[in-house]
Amino acid sequence: MLDPKAVRGHDGAMDKAPPWFTGQLLLALPGIGDPRFEHAVVAMISHDEEGAMGIGIADPIRGMTVGAVLDQLDIAHDEDPLDQPVFLGGPVEPSRGFVLHSRDWGGKDAVQVSGRWMVSSSHDILRAIAEGRGPSHWLVALGYAGWSPGQLEGELVHHGWHVTPGSDALLFDTPPAERWQAAFAEAGVDARLLATEGGEA
Repeated sequence: MLDPKAVRGHDGAMDKAPPWFTGQLLLALPGIGDPRFEHAVVAMISHDEEGAMGIGIADPIRGMTVGAVLDQLDIAHDEDPLDQPVFLGGPVEPSRGFVLHSRDWGGKDAVQVSGRWMVSSSHDILRAIAEGRGPSHWLVALGYAGWSPGQLEGELVHHGWHVTPGSDALLFDTPPAERWQAAFAEAGVDARLLATEGGEA
């Protein structure tokens, strides 16, 4: 499911294909109509003709830290309390964990996302993080957002989302509460000026 099939070449035949958003960020527009995605920032893990999958990176789960998750899994960690938040990745399989991270660490189950990030879902990366030998940049999320074939494209037509490349600094360094507005700012959009009716900028 994590295989990023949307990574494609740039031959002439692909010029007429619909755009795929693997490795991009989806920003929820005001009026998206689903309170679960209000002010959402979703890192797209895969998107192709079979559907789409993304991980939310702007909604910390209250009271849950990475250190607490490691404690629950009996994964010992050093003196670092690892008090970074765990994010609500999406409404699908909310008990399933994912680590979105930089490309300088790769376990056997790590999947590269469009040459930008990697995503892992095994305990190996959590052990590496606990021991201080993990990737230089990472975030942990529970659950994911999923779309059936054509569903995301339909939502884009109805102005539910804005697509932007986003920067790695936005993903890994920007405070979570600022990511939605900062992502729009990177795209040259003042989020304060977005219309709330219809979700159009």
